[in-house]
Amino acid sequence: MKRSLKIGTCAFIFLFAALTGFAQDRVYKVEVLQVAAVAPFQLTYDSFVEELANNGLVQGKNLVINRAIIDFDLEKAGLWKKIGVLMRIKSEASRIADAKPDLAVTIGTPATKYAKDAIISAGVPLVFTNVAIPETAGCKSLTEAGPGFTGTTLYMNIRDALRIVKLAFPSVTTIGIVHSDDDNAIAHTELTKKEGPAVGYTVLAKEVAKNDSIKPTVYELIDKGAQAFIVPLDTYYGMRDNEPAREIAAISLEKKIPIISFMHFKCPGAALYIGSEFTTMGVMAAQQSVKILKEGVSPDSLPILRQEDLTIMVDTSVLDPLGIKLPMEILQLSKAVE
Repeated sequence: MKRSLKIGTCAFIFLFAALTGFAQDRVYKVEVLQVAAVAPFQLTYDSFVEELANNGLVQGKNLVINRAIIDFDLEKAGLWKKIGVLMRIKSEASRIADAKPDLAVTIGTPATKYAKDAIISAGVPLVFTNVAIPETAGCKSLTEAGPGFTGTTLYMNIRDALRIVKLAFPSVTTIGIVHSDDDNAIAHTELTKKEGPAVGYTVLAKEVAKNDSIKPTVYELIDKGAQAFIVPLDTYYGMRDNEPAREIAAISLEKKIPIISFMHFKCPGAALYIGSEFTTMGVMAAQQSVKILKEGVSPDSLPILRQEDLTIMVDTSVLDPLGIKLPMEILQLSKAVE
């Protein structure tokens, strides 16, 4: 009897040790998909990986990340190029679905919108990030994604942002926006046009091709009455080593017209920044991922996260040459651009 008890106890201990060892040795596999290698996406990715490590998921130990960046020439983004990118997104989505990773992460609206269905249908949980308007990426609402996925959004209340602009530049009544066909840029611009009148703004907006110089359009909008310019979430401004941003900055200095960026990424010439931070997007996406991977939480039970309090930054090195002094209320609410 004692011998049987001993054998049973040993077997239990062995089984427990084996199971414990299995749990400790588990390696999680994560697929990351994005379109184009742009600096803001890199900020999000880096903070995502760092926050995973802070929660015990470390690359090279218990985590393997395969990151696919679909190379897309933004400057030559004609119709056929866009169709080609769409097909490549769907191809990558099929590959990820077949690979059956523990989690898929999509960065940006196009990757999310066109990859999610195939990935979710394969039973792979998905977390998205850097999407400006969740509904445009196929979500049910601003706070609820839908079956099989969740994520983080750069969404901000545009009316609140415009109120901050009004507080900073009270004499401005007409705002100009130059944007490309970037999904996030179009969404931001349409919301600004919709909400502007309620805050006392006339909004003049015009779309340009990604390989166009911004200068003719900026001068055109100034001739129509633009007294300030808003930079929306738009990859266009970072192209050709920030050429569009540098060109509008030169015109801003020439005409003494301020630039406000709704994108929290260093934009030459921007005096005021309002919005969500790309690093925060990565941190929140990682926190959702940890719940899914380590706690077994269903992604659709997790609400879409966003930065609740907008970050406001002021670049005094830009303001001084413009001869503009901001009200104390704005300076007290803001951080300095580093």
